[in-house]
Amino acid sequence: MDTQLKKGLLDVCVLSVLREGESYGYKIISDIAPYIEISESTLYPILKRLESAGAVTTHSREFNGRLRKYYGITQKGLDKISEFIEDVKEFERIYLFISRGGEL
Repeated sequence: MDTQLKKGLLDVCVLSVLREGESYGYKIISDIAPYIEISESTLYPILKRLESAGAVTTHSREFNGRLRKYYGITQKGLDKISEFIEDVKEFERIYLFISRGGEL
């Protein structure tokens, strides 16, 4: 899969996990893993980028005697998911055009 395409997909996958509720790194990876490969070294830069863009918020909470960083989605993040869904609909139309040999 194209690296740039996968990068965009991973962003939306992370946001989709957070749409279900706050989560932390390891849990986000385990929620995404059945659908697309992702590692910690890939996830944390994504979370940092999404936080910088205002798509996610963070806070720390103690868990088993240590601090765990939790991520939550913002309205901007929800909007990004909606935009992605619209883009996929356009992509589907293009795919149908290409797969039918140009017939529409």
